[in-house]
Amino acid sequence: MPFVTSYIAYRTAADPPLTVAGKLRVPDLAETPAGGAPAMLVCHGSGGVDQRGEFYIAALNAAGIATLEIDMWAARGTGRGAGARARSVPETLPDAFGALAFLRAQPEIDPARIGIMGFSWGGVVTLLSATRRVSEAMRGDGAGFAAHAAFYPVVWAYNVVPGMELEGLTGAPVLIQCGGADAYDDPDGLDQLMARLSPQTRALVTPITYPAATHAFDRDAPEVVITDPFAHKGAGGEVRFTFNREAAEAARGELLRFLAGALGT
Repeated sequence: MPFVTSYIAYRTAADPPLTVAGKLRVPDLAETPAGGAPAMLVCHGSGGVDQRGEFYIAALNAAGIATLEIDMWAARGTGRGAGARARSVPETLPDAFGALAFLRAQPEIDPARIGIMGFSWGGVVTLLSATRRVSEAMRGDGAGFAAHAAFYPVVWAYNVVPGMELEGLTGAPVLIQCGGADAYDDPDGLDQLMARLSPQTRALVTPITYPAATHAFDRDAPEVVITDPFAHKGAGGEVRFTFNREAAEAARGELLRFLAGALGT
């Protein structure tokens, strides 16, 4: 199926409103299936848009899934990298729901089959958007996200830090993929999170941990070490990003399998 690339911008419902830019890839309208194609919103990590988005976007498009990768930092100034990020993840939730409204209005896209995925910061956005309290407050008149796929979303914080409650979900399925060598969390951090969740929430969540993988294990770039106050379960410190091709390719395959069920791809 031929795809068309467009660079777009939309206004959010933040206070004050922001204009968020993004890269949209949709099937050629003449080739779009009846009812529209499924779509995924892609949300970057603290470092901004990088190689990770395209690693998954190419596979998603090949599977017939439209994509919109947004740049949350450019909307807030001209800074680059983690220094340009917002003060808190909730500030960027309007970015995601503004993108959802934009996607619902596109003629190539099925408004009932729009999912969200994200890395680290974007993974937190992805999980919080799965809660009814956030979705009902921000989604507007249309449907909410139909699937949520979070990559290493700092799992120690949920149901521990105020405002990070992962309960009362919308009912859309959730996929969480983490690395067992992620310095933000314990090696069994995802298992600990699952144990903290209610049975109703656990039933909607698919957890996967890659034992030897670090944070940002799917970032195909030279290894870096960053310092983050949320690392080491909130104690702060250094975090290593090491590309792990085996884990990255496995995570991409798991994403496609998850979306086959969640979005009917």
